[in-house]
Amino acid sequence: MTQTEHRNSAPQNTAQQVPPPAESGAPENLNRAGRYDLHIHSAISDGTQSLTELVPLIARAGLAGFALTDHDTTAGWAQAAQLADEHSLDFLPGAEFSCRYRYTDGEGRARTKTIHLLAYGFDPVDSELAHRVEAIRASRAGRAQAIVDRLAADYPLTWDDVLVQVGEGNAAVGRPHIADALVAAGVVADRSEAFAKLLYTGSPYYVPQQALDPLEAVRLVREAGGVPVIAHPMSTMRGPALSLEYLGLMVDAGLAGVEVYHRENSPEDRARLLEFIEGQRAAGREVLVTGSSDYHGAGKPNLLGENTTDAVTVARIREQLAAQ
Repeated sequence: MTQTEHRNSAPQNTAQQVPPPAESGAPENLNRAGRYDLHIHSAISDGTQSLTELVPLIARAGLAGFALTDHDTTAGWAQAAQLADEHSLDFLPGAEFSCRYRYTDGEGRARTKTIHLLAYGFDPVDSELAHRVEAIRASRAGRAQAIVDRLAADYPLTWDDVLVQVGEGNAAVGRPHIADALVAAGVVADRSEAFAKLLYTGSPYYVPQQALDPLEAVRLVREAGGVPVIAHPMSTMRGPALSLEYLGLMVDAGLAGVEVYHRENSPEDRARLLEFIEGQRAAGREVLVTGSSDYHGAGKPNLLGENTTDAVTVARIREQLAAQ
């Protein structure tokens, strides 16, 4: 199955967006009929737009459908489904979970690696996954407050400043909201600078969050009736890129797909991922290829539909959901 990458030719809300990366390589006039964006965030987690603002933008972007993948929460599923219906969009419910594992680097040093797992169509109420994620979500506020306490020793920042940045109905207060508060206080220019200078993993202000082990997370998603897809595996925003060896372990554990087409995966890394996937398929394992924007509104430069997934792949995700 061939996965096509797409870049918007007429991005919406241009005052908040910048051009997508130059390596896209997709024709500017590519017809997006049947294309899906399977990685989108709203203000319910760390996006900057409510669903009533966001879903009409998705429709105007010309997409056939989308997945809402807010961090550690399914609180937006019902409203997103209703709005999708109103705008004649196909909707796939999802979420994004932070996972972490330990490894030893080439110099024998103990390291930890944080990765993100997208999960589609899982049981959000009665599964072990739902209960585990609820506990993680409950820990987010304490972790965020601890980060703010550290920052407050050096910068004009309070917990109330952060709460002002949290959207109505938000279920996952985290570093992006702290970043927005730092922007509002004039400490940094934008979220990107806040993460680069103050909120990066390992900074003096960083506090680790509770996280699932990736292999366990894949198992829990499958047991909850969902379909797990690893997000931006070659990203170096959270440390070194994921090794293909570990990615193979995730496939063995039940990983359904790889988000190959994402702006944080370089062209060279996309080629490596596609080669890996072809090897898995040759060995008899089905591994889906997806592409997504990871849209956050004003929180990131990513554009709706800058990378997409074809309708055939979305149909295969739904077939897996129905078979579980």
